[in-house]
Amino acid sequence: MPHAPDRQHHHRTLLILGIGALAYSLAQTTVVPALASIQAEFGASTTGITWMVTGYFLAASIATPVMGRLGDMFGKERFLAISLVAFAAGSVVCALSDSLAPMVVGRALQGIGGGVFPLSFGIVRDEFPRNRVATGIAMLGAIAGIGGAIGLPLGGFLAEHAGYEWIFWISAAMGAIATVTTIRFVPESPVRTPGRVDLVGATIMGVGLTGVLIAISRANDWGWGSTTTIGLIAGGLAVLAVFAAYERRHAQPLINMATLSRRAVLMTNLATLLVGFGLFGTFILVPQLAELPKGGEVGLGLSPTEAGLLLAPGGLLMLFVAPVAGRIGERRGSKLPLVVGCLVAIVGLGGLALWHDRALQLIAWSMVLNIGVGFAFAALPNLIVDAVDGHETGEATGVNTIFRNIGGSLGSQVSAAILTASVLASGMPSDAGFRNAFLVGAAGAGVAALIALVLPRHERRGEAPAAEPAPASTR
Repeated sequence: MPHAPDRQHHHRTLLILGIGALAYSLAQTTVVPALASIQAEFGASTTGITWMVTGYFLAASIATPVMGRLGDMFGKERFLAISLVAFAAGSVVCALSDSLAPMVVGRALQGIGGGVFPLSFGIVRDEFPRNRVATGIAMLGAIAGIGGAIGLPLGGFLAEHAGYEWIFWISAAMGAIATVTTIRFVPESPVRTPGRVDLVGATIMGVGLTGVLIAISRANDWGWGSTTTIGLIAGGLAVLAVFAAYERRHAQPLINMATLSRRAVLMTNLATLLVGFGLFGTFILVPQLAELPKGGEVGLGLSPTEAGLLLAPGGLLMLFVAPVAGRIGERRGSKLPLVVGCLVAIVGLGGLALWHDRALQLIAWSMVLNIGVGFAFAALPNLIVDAVDGHETGEATGVNTIFRNIGGSLGSQVSAAILTASVLASGMPSDAGFRNAFLVGAAGAGVAALIALVLPRHERRGEAPAAEPAPASTR
């Protein structure tokens, strides 16, 4: 019997995958503190500048499941490298842009990098020893929250002291490093799913997601009850219903609707949306609260960099929380860390609602929140992976990433709407507005906890366990 070629140690693979995942996650939030500077530099309207965020999420939401499916079909390492090349190229376009249009194009190219998550999850499942898969996926899942929390202070610092262009140059450098190391060191997965690319299905899905995400991102400008907002949401959902019907009849669908309709997969996706809602809403609320001038009902008078730093300790905590959640998942299943994570997140959001008058209070309760979110983000992709077959990993985790993106967009917009509705005569948000916004996030985490409690218990679906790789070998 021929000897199978040695595979590199899974720790090296995880490190390389983590670089790409962190680069993409940072890009979600580093640009937020720089939007005002970019708007002033280009003389752009508020509507125009929001496309830097909206375009990124649209491209990510469409490309993520497509890249995951293509990776399942033609090779996860290959399409991981393609995703990273698109991300790095988009970062360079943004850094060199002298007007808004190429900046939006660059951000859309960056969004294509969203494929790093489903592709990386699939590589971990295919390459890691069976007893290390849950921890590997947990680490990558938590990076989504880590990058978001660290991205705000990093983006604020660069925008204030170096220029917003450096936000994109750093993204380009990280993307280039991740691309080269992926091509050089990440082994190509032997697991393939033969098939054809469902371009018609991808187009229908893209149209539906575009309507929903644009409506969510502009709802505060147009009004949540406006004809435009309701029409776009209703139209987008109708198109997505057509997409689901089309996929059910397609012999080789882009996304297998039978898989997504499984109770465990559907409920995990709903929990993901709610956890993303609470976390990304907090990314908006804490810095805004901290930057408000002193003397009103609420506000600490901090600079954008100082305000962003309040979230950094909690974000770093996720690095330590994720492997703990992964080990629990390996031994007890990932349902337990999700339940614990949601309950801890409720405590953190409740603490932020009641005590937010001092910087230390914001830091402490944000740390509690991030411990909970770290557990949840580590558990959620594992629950998806546990519930699907190996050849479905890319498409299933890609759709899960879409739910996280939609939850994040909803959390940001709903939090902003609550603050806008509570503005005082002075023009400043009221203390009650912040309290209510945090409590809405806590309510979302509470519903996620209830969903987690009734999730069915699943053993990881059968596949041949990866052999323990030789520690000193290369690709």
